[in-house]
Parts: sequence; C-alpha cells; structure tokens
Amino acid sequence: MNETMKAALAGAAALGAALGLAAPAAAQETTADAPFSGVYIGGSFGYDVQPNDVGETIEFDRNLDGVFTDTISTATVANAFSPGFCNGRAVNNVAPTNGGPRCRNDKDGIAYYGRVGADIQRGNIVFGVVGEFGKSEISDSVSAFSTTPAFYTMTRDLKWEASARVRAGYAANTTLFYGTAGGGYANIDNSFTTGNTANTFTTNGDSKQWGLVGGGGIEQKLGKNFSIGLEYLFHRYKDDDYRVRASGGPAGGPFTRGNASGTDFRRNFDYFRWHSLRATAAFRF
Repeated sequence: MNETMKAALAGAAALGAALGLAAPAAAQETTADAPFSGVYIGGSFGYDVQPNDVGETIEFDRNLDGVFTDTISTATVANAFSPGFCNGRAVNNVAPTNGGPRCRNDKDGIAYYGRVGADIQRGNIVFGVVGEFGKSEISDSVSAFSTTPAFYTMTRDLKWEASARVRAGYAANTTLFYGTAGGGYANIDNSFTTGNTANTFTTNGDSKQWGLVGGGGIEQKLGKNFSIGLEYLFHRYKDDDYRVRASGGPAGGPFTRGNASGTDFRRNFDYFRWHSLRATAAFRF
C-alpha cells in the first residue's frame, strides 16, 4: 500500500471517528437548544471559475538536465517560440500576436458534490467535520506558438476531487454562519495537443495531488431535519510533475539539435486552482 493510500485511509478513519463521537453528543441536546447538532448527509451544486493566470507560459529543457530555462532555436539560431504564448487553448497554429484569433479562455463550469458530516453545537458556537466527493467541469490550459507555425497546448482537467475539512461557526437561532478549511485530494487529467505533425510527442500521464480547500458559507434550517445554504470555496493543488517530450522529426530540428533524445516541456505555473460558489442542501438525523 503506497503512502497516498495510507494517508487517504487515515483521513477516512478520522472522519468516521468524528462522526461516531458527534452522534451521541448530539443526542444529549434538544432540537430547540442545538438545531445544528448531529450527523447529516447532503450535496451541493454550483459553478466553478478559473482565475486567468496572467503570464503563464511553457518552459523547455533542451538537454534533459531537469532545468527548464532553455531556448529552443531554429537553424538560424532564432527563437523558435518567438510568436509567444497565451493563457488558454489555441484555436489554430497562428499566434494571436501574429494576427491569428485569440486563444479560448480557461473553461469554467458546473460542479456537483456529495457530502457527509457531523456538527456539535454548544450555545451559539458550532464546530464539526465534513467529508466531500465530487466533480467539476473546469479546465486550465496554456499554449505556445512556434515559427513553424504550430501550436502546443497543455491542459489540466479535474476528473474528481475529495476533501476532508473542519468547520466552525456562529448560529443565530436557525441560521449558521461558518468557515471551513482542510485537505483535498484531486485526480487531475493532464493532456497535450499540438498542430506539429513532424515530431513525436510522449507524456507522463495523469496526476493525483494533495491540496488545500477552504472558504465559508451560510446554512439555514428549514424544519427539524432539513437545511439549505450557500457556500464559497477556494481550491489549490500543486500540479508540477506533468511533462511532454518532443522527439524525432527532421534531422537537426529544433527539438533534437544537439540532443537526439529530444526536449521536455512543462508549464511554468505549478498550481491548479479555482473558486466555487455553490448551493447546498442537507438532511440532518
């Protein structure tokens, strides 16, 4: 069993223990005295927004020494990527700075999650834990343009995300104002597309990463067992190990000149991050 699985199981065990402890504690409170005490299940539905990472580029390691500071040159020693970069997915081989259409912006999208949690209320103070699992339709791209001309686009998509968080807040009668923070674990699908048909491109696959999730919200009880709410969350994952290798192609080409093994690509911005605004609903036992 690898370290990631051990950590995930430990987090699940901790959440389960917290749920088990919260249930009997909640039973000692009356609904009128502590409307937010108890175990609950529910879900959320909302919209996620990608921040546009201004200045994001693709970096190159021409001699495969692990240092991505190399310039890819043409046969005339000119910069092969002088047309530049854009934050987003390329529309075609022509760079926006050379009269081509602009790149498509990073994709925002809907998000849907299920959750289980438990709270304990003492007076007006509420504290608890929540575990969540779901998916968002967001994607984050960056593109480079060569003088060939050709485009090279690296994209991150979120396949799924799980998080375990604590939350604490203040209850004013049946309305709860709270903050929440904790750890997340995301399956990030990295992909690469290009208009270059002369070279061969290989990648190192998908990426599963640990990260941070935090935010806050408001929850309103409706009757004894049901509540609805509105929640904001910020998600951040370090995603810095995806690589693309360009090899083959014409003898003495820009990617293999001086190194027949080729050139590695990576994104210069290491973080996959986004904002969420969601409607929530929960059934409390």
